[in-house]
Amino acid sequence: MSAWFLRRLLQAGFVVLAMTVIVFVGISVIGDPVETLISQDADQGERLRTIAAFGLDRPLWVQYLSFLKGALQGDLGRSFVYNEPALKVILQRMPATLELAFAAMLMAIAIGIPLGLYAGVRPRSPLAKAIMTGSILGFSLPGFWVGLLLIMVFAVQLGWLPSGGRGQTRELFGVSWSFLTLDGLQHLVLPALNLALFKISLVMRLVRAETREILPQDYIRTARAKGLPEGMILRRHLLRNIMIPVITIIGLEFGSVIAFSVVTETIFAWPGMGKLIIDSIHVLDRPMIVAYLMIIVLLFVFINLVVDCLYTVLDPRVRMGR
Repeated sequence: MSAWFLRRLLQAGFVVLAMTVIVFVGISVIGDPVETLISQDADQGERLRTIAAFGLDRPLWVQYLSFLKGALQGDLGRSFVYNEPALKVILQRMPATLELAFAAMLMAIAIGIPLGLYAGVRPRSPLAKAIMTGSILGFSLPGFWVGLLLIMVFAVQLGWLPSGGRGQTRELFGVSWSFLTLDGLQHLVLPALNLALFKISLVMRLVRAETREILPQDYIRTARAKGLPEGMILRRHLLRNIMIPVITIIGLEFGSVIAFSVVTETIFAWPGMGKLIIDSIHVLDRPMIVAYLMIIVLLFVFINLVVDCLYTVLDPRVRMGR
């Protein structure tokens, strides 16, 4: 187990190193941030001083080595716009995005797994057909339109929930969280639901497909022949086997929720990383963009590592193979 874990860490290290090259070079060849940092009326001398101050006059490979050296020390560069370490600015916004992503994935798990399980066990019932129809809508409707619709219905027409912002927060371990206050929870519901709709549909359809595949298996028929209660069969035999692909999808989708929550954060004025990266792209704040992408890469690598470890817990065959 330890050898396998070390091998996975080594693979993750190579992935992160390769992504540093791709991200840094890809961002560095796009646009000229100096055009957005100084006035159009600035003379050539001021322009050259600005370029030298940000190190943009050095060769690209020298800039990359400087970035890599700083990254190993926890320094991902200094923002052109905020004039602060890019990592510091992103970490200030990260709790809001993580909170929104966790809330969305909890909704996807709490709603998607039971509904998908029911649709798989009773596929011919009217409720199961309604569930599958709803999953198609969840896949088809664009997130920005659903977000605006949620605001119109629940915030404007009914007045049940606020339309945007993060609401009141409370500190826990030195970090501000919305879910610790009633007002914060009310502000969290709509953006989390908007972000979770696609994930709920995905989890429902995956659980239903896995359920339909596993129910005819011999061990399920044997368990029923022994007279085990249906609930015990579903919990011990069915759920345990369908959770491996479900965990894979949930892990990958959790990373995508963090990375692609830009639309939801913009619609609901949620002060997370998504809104920050959009603003940084508009002004070509290269250190901020590179730092954001590297954090997303690290999150995906970490999530994949956690998912691999969970495989060994859920499936004894994985432990025996390793």
